[in-house]
Amino acid sequence: MSYHLNHLKELEAESIFIMREVAAQFERPVLMFSGGKDSILMVHLAMKAFYPARIPFPLLHIDTGHNFPETIEYRDNLVKRLGAKLIVGSVQEAIDTGKVVEEKGYNASRNYLQTTVLLEALEEGKYDAALGGGRRDEEKARAKERFFSHRDEFGQWDPKNQRPELWNLFNGNKHFGEHFRVFPISNWTELDVWQYLAMEKVELPSLYFAHKRRVFERDGILLADSEYIPKKPEEETAVKEMMVRCRTIGDTTCTGVWESEASTIEEIIQEVAVARKTERGGRADDKRSETAMEDRKKQGYF
Repeated sequence: MSYHLNHLKELEAESIFIMREVAAQFERPVLMFSGGKDSILMVHLAMKAFYPARIPFPLLHIDTGHNFPETIEYRDNLVKRLGAKLIVGSVQEAIDTGKVVEEKGYNASRNYLQTTVLLEALEEGKYDAALGGGRRDEEKARAKERFFSHRDEFGQWDPKNQRPELWNLFNGNKHFGEHFRVFPISNWTELDVWQYLAMEKVELPSLYFAHKRRVFERDGILLADSEYIPKKPEEETAVKEMMVRCRTIGDTTCTGVWESEASTIEEIIQEVAVARKTERGGRADDKRSETAMEDRKKQGYF
């Protein structure tokens, strides 16, 4: 137990150091917040990094309009409790104003539309650094990121042209109009996150714990029955109630749920420790192509 405690404290110290570097090097940082466990961890670390002062940057949520209701409820309660500033970029508003075109069909998702809304929000706020909860163990494209990940004046990422990071020295120099994405928890694993949240007794959305929900299966993924997901005739009759939980939280249309009985963090830790499938293995948006995530990240997605 002491080994794990030391390990988690080392990860915590590294992440806090990076957050303080961001506050020192950049004029207008913002913290990306989705309501998922990684962004909740980021907020908790930011609180510790700058205590007793408040978090010195706002939270930015790109709202698809297709979120789980539990996610929005948790987000609003957290912001109220912290007295933090929340900025919301609306995908629905971008659709209504003709900035983006909504996908049609059974597999339609608003996830790809988030990129335009995100880049617009960063430009409007003149944010020069956006902190995110991406981890290298999540997905192969995210494994290519640096802690300080440069984006050009169009918000795009070039994975083949990144700056070296040696001896904990982070280069935040940039030209006008460019910005950085910063990933303080890059070296954390899914298991690390859960063990730390348990150690710190951090409150989490109910979606992460086993609960009864109406679901149906599509392409080997369990999806929550939702008004936002058009179902095929055979899927309409296949909807059933199961005990499930989320391992990752995103748009309801592409976030798979997992059959589970884990109702406490300790039970989740045991489940994650023996899992043979990654947490993003249930994300339908990652399965559109072999390079789906990297393609989105090059265009400006987080």
